[in-house]
Amino acid sequence: MITTSKTIIISNRLPVKITEENGEYKLSPSEGGLATGLGSVYKQGHNIWIGWPGIEVPEERQAEVSQKLAEFNLIPVFLTAEEINLYYEGFSNEILWPVFHYLVTYAKFEESYWASYQVVNKKFRDVVLQHLGQGDTVWIHDYQLLLLPCLIRAEQAQVTIGFFQHIPFPSFEIFRLIPWREQLIAGMLGADLLGFHTFDDARHFLSAASRLSSSNLSDNVLIYKNRQIVVEAFPMGIDYATFENLTRNEKVEKYVNSFKTSLRDLKTILTIDRLDYSKGILQRLQAFELLLELHPEYIGKLALYMIVVPSRDTVPKYKELKDQIDQLVGNINARFRTINWVPVHYFYRSFSIEFLSAIYSTADICLVTPMRDGMNLVSKEYVASRTKEDGVLILSEMAGASKELNDAIIVNPNNIGDVMEAIIKAIHMPIAEQNTRMKSMRAMVSKFNIYRWVKNFMDKLLEVKTMQQSLLTKHAVAAVRAQIANDYIIARERYIFLDYDGTLVGFDADIDKAAPDEELYAILKQLTKDPRNRVIIISGRRYQTLQDWFGHLELDMIAEHGAWQKYKDTEWKPLPLLTDKWKQEVKTVLDTYTDRTPGSFVEEKSYSLVWHYRKVEEGLGELRANEIINHLRVFIADKGLQMMPGNKVIEFKNIEVNKGKAAQNWLYENNPDFILALGDDHTDEDIFKALSPEAYTIKVGSNISAARYYLKDFREVRELLKELIGK
Repeated sequence: MITTSKTIIISNRLPVKITEENGEYKLSPSEGGLATGLGSVYKQGHNIWIGWPGIEVPEERQAEVSQKLAEFNLIPVFLTAEEINLYYEGFSNEILWPVFHYLVTYAKFEESYWASYQVVNKKFRDVVLQHLGQGDTVWIHDYQLLLLPCLIRAEQAQVTIGFFQHIPFPSFEIFRLIPWREQLIAGMLGADLLGFHTFDDARHFLSAASRLSSSNLSDNVLIYKNRQIVVEAFPMGIDYATFENLTRNEKVEKYVNSFKTSLRDLKTILTIDRLDYSKGILQRLQAFELLLELHPEYIGKLALYMIVVPSRDTVPKYKELKDQIDQLVGNINARFRTINWVPVHYFYRSFSIEFLSAIYSTADICLVTPMRDGMNLVSKEYVASRTKEDGVLILSEMAGASKELNDAIIVNPNNIGDVMEAIIKAIHMPIAEQNTRMKSMRAMVSKFNIYRWVKNFMDKLLEVKTMQQSLLTKHAVAAVRAQIANDYIIARERYIFLDYDGTLVGFDADIDKAAPDEELYAILKQLTKDPRNRVIIISGRRYQTLQDWFGHLELDMIAEHGAWQKYKDTEWKPLPLLTDKWKQEVKTVLDTYTDRTPGSFVEEKSYSLVWHYRKVEEGLGELRANEIINHLRVFIADKGLQMMPGNKVIEFKNIEVNKGKAAQNWLYENNPDFILALGDDHTDEDIFKALSPEAYTIKVGSNISAARYYLKDFREVRELLKELIGK
């Protein structure tokens, strides 16, 4: 039977509402932006959406609910009331939500929350694995399921996994306050592509991941457990066409006419939020109160329409917030109202999409001022509804949408004076300026809609997987090693290029402690005894060090990446025409950074300088390395030098010095029928690329390489060399 690969979407909630009426379960579709956008994915073919159905279903009725959901390509994960209380209300909303929104004092770090979060993420994993087929793509959504990517990856190593976070990601200093931070990062690193709304969020994640895991960071790519994980910003859009078309809906037009009749000559300001302390509702009311207080000329001429959608109002923090909003609205209305005019029209309820469309299209000003928000789609919905290209959007710089909608009036929500001034500016904005700004924003929201967001993410996920495959090299398993050994036996002339640190010996924080041991000497002596073998140690080490360690053996040596070379029967010779005149200037800069970075040091070689930071505090070394790179980038280019970042090092050397060129020099006018090259560093990639495709090139410690094969560590290298000697 031929099976077609599918896409599996996973989120905490399924995109339906389930209600029980007279003992029967009824399903109605959800109107959320995510449900709309992903409808284009999960409603097609064999694709499915996995999530919690939104209510506790008794065990004896779960099969019935599953059957109803299956008709819509939906698969339920059934959770108990206690699990929802601890995993969702607890860990997700009383730890992750406040911390990710920078309100750490609201967080309750309960051990029982963490235990339940782990259990529920595993429940999701189990359901996913039941439906996961070969070649399937998994797309996980949001902060409730941070552990899920790794849990799935542990069971299905080759699966394609995307993850998108819909709320902000905090800076490392905030994120590290969570006691289970390492486990959360490890969970997320199970994905191939991690998406966030803004570049700032992506940058914060990269910083946290590089400090809290064993991953190595290069631009926006993390290399973790021999996999590349790409981290990128994908600003989420809305279903633009729906909001634009709604303005022509008959029901909406009736609402609009009704609003216009009741509002007469009033300038209207609209705010719509879910009840939450991250939305800045109180600060917005304070700004409006300040406006009426300092500018009484606006009394009777302005109206604030404030819609607050109920949310978690049984939770003490939220109940307290609602009480404060009620009180402040009451105070403002009592203080400023007149017989014919009320300043704040406050609605604590949800409205139909038609009502919202009407109020979007009639409000002169939309005030969106969250204290911190992942994206905030209200701002985009307002813009999409302004078909006459008028109206003014006032937008918090803390909302992800502010990075795109920069024709809005951008404010700092913590500065109520700033918000007040923005309202005054909006009231008096000429219609021509409104048109210019709104036209630009509408073009942006129209182009980058929810469908473009889905497509961009899925295209990038495919691109990442292709990149991973193209860079993947095969493990030199027993069959491969047997093939190498057979070719070794029948060869008449053999060239064996061996890197040193990380290849023949383990990596040591103290560079002077990585001297050869007796086992290594024995292997090299055996190799050099065979007259058909030409053994070449090719290392970044100083030539004096290599001479001390290997001068007594019958082998060739290439030191300092090729700057110094020695055939077994000759003296050391430098590459001709090399200069070290540049060194003093670079060393002065490196010494300055060394003085500021405890644990770092400069190693001086004949024609290169190396800045080591393997003993520096995690994070600080990487920061200083980037500073050095930026500081010296122009100088290096002008002098024809090369700057090579490596494993906790940056090396500066003449551009002619290159392990690949050195290996080619050794092979000049020689045509051995067996070539073996082993190395663990990015400098060894030059050798792998320089050698012929038939050569056996082996990367040590990583499967991301131009080499044909990889070995896990120096121990596997020694085992391979022993196998050759034994033949």
